[in-house]
Amino acid sequence: MNRDPQSWARLGQALRTAREARSLTQAELGELAGVSSRSVQEAEGGTVPKKRMPYTIARIAAALGWPEGAIDAILDGAAPPGEGWRDVPADQGHIDAERLAGIMTNAMVRATEHATAAEIRAATQIAVDEMRRQGLIRETDGVQPSTKRGNS
Repeated sequence: MNRDPQSWARLGQALRTAREARSLTQAELGELAGVSSRSVQEAEGGTVPKKRMPYTIARIAAALGWPEGAIDAILDGAAPPGEGWRDVPADQGHIDAERLAGIMTNAMVRATEHATAAEIRAATQIAVDEMRRQGLIRETDGVQPSTKRGNS
């Protein structure tokens, strides 16, 4: 577990910023997370835990909508979820599986250090298959669209 005080201070600030962006009080966030407002206050305080990661931090992060692994990523120096990103409504049918797989693969390459290309492709395929299963992207007939544009 990361014990760097600056990393924990950054995590605490990120939690506070995310809570305030959602216009929640510490008590309201604690209620959403199923923890006490004191736990929220301590998490936002950024104090390095004495022994291990408090279970309450994961609950708080989940209540804020952070993905799994975000806490460790922030402690390792990554930007908090949502920073530099904006939510865009997804319209079914406007992105095909091939394009989505390419976008996801590029993101995984940037986000991982030690994964092989084959591991990244396999993880991307799992994600695409799950999105297809949930109806977020359409099935294909096995014919992949061309990525080349003709002269018009």
